[in-house]
Amino acid sequence: MDARDYLNKKVIVKMDRPLGSKHPKHGFIYPVNYGYIPGTISGDGEELDAYVLGEFKPLEAFEGVVKAVIHRTNDNDDKLVVMSQDKDYSDEQIRALTEFQERFFESEIIRDEQQQQR
Repeated sequence: MDARDYLNKKVIVKMDRPLGSKHPKHGFIYPVNYGYIPGTISGDGEELDAYVLGEFKPLEAFEGVVKAVIHRTNDNDDKLVVMSQDKDYSDEQIRALTEFQERFFESEIIRDEQQQQR
């Protein structure tokens, strides 16, 4: 399943890197909750990863809506952007909140409007 197929769908994200945790290899601290969608497979052969935005405490799991996809153009590992139904961050806000990790990749933010034109 393509990451774009998850746009506007409800998902449960299991956190393997909750807010405030340290990356095991690179040592940076996660400023947002970061996890994966159990039972999925992404382009890198691992489960599909997701940023959970708008939640300000470390979480073990989160149920929310996929509001955007960060499509990496130089890597085969798209990321879902998940928020509660009542939140919606702009592309600029998403970029700022995920910059700690996404700055190492070239990417585009895909929203539902683009999904419909595909």
